[in-house]
Amino acid sequence: MFKKVLIANRGEIALRVIRACHELGIETVSVYSVADRDSLHVRFSDDDVCIGPAPGRLSYLNIPSLIAAAEITGADAIHPGYGFLAESPEFAETCAASNIAFIGPTATQIRQMGDKATARKMVQSIDIPVVPGSKGAVDDPDEAREIAEGIGFPVIIKAAAGGGGKGMRVAEDANSFAQAFQLARNEALAAFDSADVYVEKFLEKPRHVEIQVMGDQYGDVVHLGERDCSIQRRHQKLIEESPSPALTDELRARMGEAAVRAAKAINYVGAGTVEFLLNTDGSFYFMEMNTRIQVEHPVTEMVTGLDLVKEQVRVASGEPLQQRFKDVNLRGHAIECRVNAENPDRNFQPSPGTITVFHPPGGPGIRVDTHIYSGYQVPPHYDSLLAKVIAHGTTREEALVRMSEALDGFIIEGISTTIPFLKRVIKHPNFQAGEVDTKFLERETSLFHPAT
Repeated sequence: MFKKVLIANRGEIALRVIRACHELGIETVSVYSVADRDSLHVRFSDDDVCIGPAPGRLSYLNIPSLIAAAEITGADAIHPGYGFLAESPEFAETCAASNIAFIGPTATQIRQMGDKATARKMVQSIDIPVVPGSKGAVDDPDEAREIAEGIGFPVIIKAAAGGGGKGMRVAEDANSFAQAFQLARNEALAAFDSADVYVEKFLEKPRHVEIQVMGDQYGDVVHLGERDCSIQRRHQKLIEESPSPALTDELRARMGEAAVRAAKAINYVGAGTVEFLLNTDGSFYFMEMNTRIQVEHPVTEMVTGLDLVKEQVRVASGEPLQQRFKDVNLRGHAIECRVNAENPDRNFQPSPGTITVFHPPGGPGIRVDTHIYSGYQVPPHYDSLLAKVIAHGTTREEALVRMSEALDGFIIEGISTTIPFLKRVIKHPNFQAGEVDTKFLERETSLFHPAT
């Protein structure tokens, strides 16, 4: 087992990793930018190192600074969290070259799944269905339009190296295709330093369902059920739940088997998520694989009783998957809401500033993962996530009631947050009935504004 782990991240995920490591008897090292000097992850770690100015490219994305911080503090492993360098093969390679364990998959595995066009080819080769589309990246607009006409409009153009909803454009017909194709390429180049895009059929009302997998260094891979992430705004997840209201036991088994097969095909090690689009007819299609811990991992932890971060550390240190992984039973229902420092009434404009009052919710079945406190200064430089509220109940109905109560009792003052918006979504009749898809918020525009 490792002796000291450096967390190459910030905010709530850094605190989450610190707690998991401490439970395993492992010392921790926090890194921080100048803007995060007063963050709780700095206070609660055993050691800390300032790695640069506020901009992420000069601090949390600065690989030489991170490696130097690990070396001077004697850290023998690095946990990347999510975002920043979590899916950087270069970072994983640099860690290995520096004799520092990377708590995650290998650089090769990250590359195999990091390029979405390459990943599509791989899963097709093992008979996992993908949404009809181009066989790989396509850079000629005329060729791309011919492919689109062949599979039928509407289509979606996606960045091959993308993620987080960037580099994605929908073309409703042939007339709008050329502009959508160019916009997707431009955004992909700006966001990922690669203009490669691919074209696929745009499903009208799909659900976004992802399968949590975990693999060890001995070829064993298991899945831990699904999370339904269909409540999204501009391809950004806002609410997640497990199990999905749309899945039967038979469909869950088939999707889980496909996810495990995809992970085993690349000898995957660590925590990962295989993401699918679920069509209204019950057919499902591989979308991508995220080679890291997900923001929404607490949902799975609540219904399985497992600590995924601790298992990440155990697997990276060479331990086999724990025996309890073999017969995991989903217990009850869990729902997670992401609370962001944004103003829904102003098109979700970021809302940095000082938190003057902070009172988190509690009660049976409620978990809050957060790094904020009264007096905390929310910096403008990073992702706007403030907290994750997770409600667990024996049934979905109980989890919904508990989530509604938790949001009603969650007080954050001094800045704008998405709490009022989340309350409206949770109480919407269609959400209560589990009848949603990835386009739900596009149709229910009234949810973005308080009732008058």
